[in-house]
Amino acid sequence: MADTVIVRPRLLARILAVFLGLVALVLIGGGAWLAALGGSPYYGLAGLVCLAAAAGLWRDRSWAAALYALFLFATLGWSIAEVGLAPWPLVARLAGPAVIGLLVALAAPAKAGRRAAFVASLACLGAIAVGFGRDHPESLSGEAPALAAPAPVAEADWLHFGNDQGGTRFSPATDIAPTNVAHLKVAWTFHSGMGPASVKHYIEATPIEADGIVTFCTGYSDVIALDAASGKERWHFHARVDPAGVVTQACRGIARYVVPGATGTCAKRIIAATIDARLVALDALNGTPCRDFGKAGAIDLTAGMGDVWKGYYYVTSAPAIVRGKAVLGGFVKDGQFWGEPSGVIRAFDAVTGKLAWAWDMGRPDRTGLPAAGESYTPSTPNSWAPISADEHLGLVYLPMGNATPDYYGMRRRPFDEHYASSIVAINADTGRPRWSFQTTHHDIWDYDVNSQPVLFDMPTPTGPVPALAQGTKRGQLFILDRRTGQPLTRVVERKVPQTAAPGERPSPTQPFSVGMPHFAGPDLTEASMWGLTPLDQMICRIRFRQAAYEGPLTPIRQDRPTIVYPGYLGGMGWGGETVDPIRQLLFVNSNRFAMLDRMLTRSEADRRGMAPAPAGKSMDLSGGQPMAGLPYAVDVKPFLSPFAVPCQQPPFGMISAVDLRTRKLLWTRPFGNARNSGPMGKGLGLGLPMGVPSNGGLIATATGLLFIGASQDGMFHAIDSRTGRELWSAVLPGGGHATPMTYKLKGGKQYVVIAAGGSASLMTPQSDAIVAYALPD
Repeated sequence: MADTVIVRPRLLARILAVFLGLVALVLIGGGAWLAALGGSPYYGLAGLVCLAAAAGLWRDRSWAAALYALFLFATLGWSIAEVGLAPWPLVARLAGPAVIGLLVALAAPAKAGRRAAFVASLACLGAIAVGFGRDHPESLSGEAPALAAPAPVAEADWLHFGNDQGGTRFSPATDIAPTNVAHLKVAWTFHSGMGPASVKHYIEATPIEADGIVTFCTGYSDVIALDAASGKERWHFHARVDPAGVVTQACRGIARYVVPGATGTCAKRIIAATIDARLVALDALNGTPCRDFGKAGAIDLTAGMGDVWKGYYYVTSAPAIVRGKAVLGGFVKDGQFWGEPSGVIRAFDAVTGKLAWAWDMGRPDRTGLPAAGESYTPSTPNSWAPISADEHLGLVYLPMGNATPDYYGMRRRPFDEHYASSIVAINADTGRPRWSFQTTHHDIWDYDVNSQPVLFDMPTPTGPVPALAQGTKRGQLFILDRRTGQPLTRVVERKVPQTAAPGERPSPTQPFSVGMPHFAGPDLTEASMWGLTPLDQMICRIRFRQAAYEGPLTPIRQDRPTIVYPGYLGGMGWGGETVDPIRQLLFVNSNRFAMLDRMLTRSEADRRGMAPAPAGKSMDLSGGQPMAGLPYAVDVKPFLSPFAVPCQQPPFGMISAVDLRTRKLLWTRPFGNARNSGPMGKGLGLGLPMGVPSNGGLIATATGLLFIGASQDGMFHAIDSRTGRELWSAVLPGGGHATPMTYKLKGGKQYVVIAAGGSASLMTPQSDAIVAYALPD
């Protein structure tokens, strides 16, 4: 027995010594490399100490455990000096060494050394625990003034993608409140079906509700109507799409139109777009095509577009209905070649389907179809996100994307440069631009304006002003007078970095909205690099030092990788902002996720085999964009550690409230937990608060609730809009990467509904479910 007690610790000590020695060698080599790049000397010094401790363990020296304990205490002090008590940054620095310390405590030959290693390990783990017990250091806790309970409403529909034409995503429904939201249960679930085998289906739709019918579109462009109380299918329109070449197989919403004075068939109609570039009109009560609309109920959206390769143009967002017209832009498979389909904006009569007008910025004098043999101007900025409208002012508000290809601008024409990455207000009757406001000049980062402009009345000292709020991928929040496009809060032009790929000429300045909070997160530093262990964190630090990064809007270089932060996920994503007009609050969920991009010479791109996706074929998103017809291609990758976790530290996602009266943050918190996060894309099931990436939007109600899915944790959350505190959550059958909606039936309940389709990019489970929640009877 005595021999067994001695031999087992010696064997453990030898094994541990070999492991610790290998780790030490990596730290010494990587640490020397990092120090040579001007980085922290900690890793090299840590490697030397760990190598000495490994040698001591191998030789069974009593001082080995004490030396490792000193290393742990020094690492604890260094870590707190770098990141304070922020828990996830401490995990990367302390968790691995502390676990090794516990093993050292088991294997050490001397009691004093064992005790020291054990205490040091517990101190490191205790610091992490203290960090998780505190609010995140970036949390800002405020509280909106309490209001009297809103008057109950008999009925509350959800008539548009954003509930109203201006996309506030606010509901007056009052049944579900902060006092009872914890009792929400699943009321019904509807499975839409996965569609044709050739369609990669991600359901992202926000349903609409009217007349007791919930209607939505699927990722394969079918339109389905359900009984709003039971979730039972009322009708199903089979679009029978040809999905060839489609990369974003999604439909985010549909539109509803009531024909003035009409009765009978199609007096109330659904207008929806398909992923094979059709616009269809359906009877809202039974789903039959409206024969008076276009040709047998459908319009070919490729008319006037020239030679459109299959999959290179279609519509993913709901049309905007204004003054009897359905207004829409379109998704373009950008980044493939110069000369891709036009970003023309068109309005069609909502009854007949006849083209009312077209805004082609390259030919502003032409408002109808191009003549035979001509087409709308190719490669102009497009508008793929949802559009807003003001019926009274007669204006349509377009969130404009970039001029394709996104990452190189030297073939752009004056009209491209003027309208790209802008908000453009267009006269709904004539199709003529009224005003435009550019959020990024000469955009070479894929900073499309990617969300619906939100229309509301801005409180000012002289009274409310008709306003528009627009968040951007850059994390900037612009507030404009929606009549004129003039900023209502201070916007300044700031100098930005200029070193770019040869031939590119970045804009010397960019607009910054300094009169409102920003949501880009702090600039990256070496100390903000992350990883699961000190080893991959060290590698992230090396990559950070090797990359070009001069802060926001660093141009992408050709000689070395460039950190683009925020990356193309944002900042703010396509879910957009939400306004509570009662409490005068604006809400936003935002991302903090860096990309590591590099321009490739044409010869290098050719060697890699980078070429535009053929007609009818999906493009390969993993290798960047070929940008044929330009001097460069671009390599676009997330900035990840060797374990496929982000190289920058959490939080990666936030949710925030802005007080529109003071124009300051009321509260902001990390959004989402770590249950679906882990190395190599494998979720570890840890329900710890982290702040994870989100894709989708949120809604607000009159009782002071926010509802949001969107996050990588795959859950549906109810949040107190006054404080940001989570009040309820539920696991969804798939990732809830859509904007939810809510309605109250006359004489019935209030329901909250979300599409739970999942996301490959956020690695959440795929599903075909629409889920409705309500309070129990």
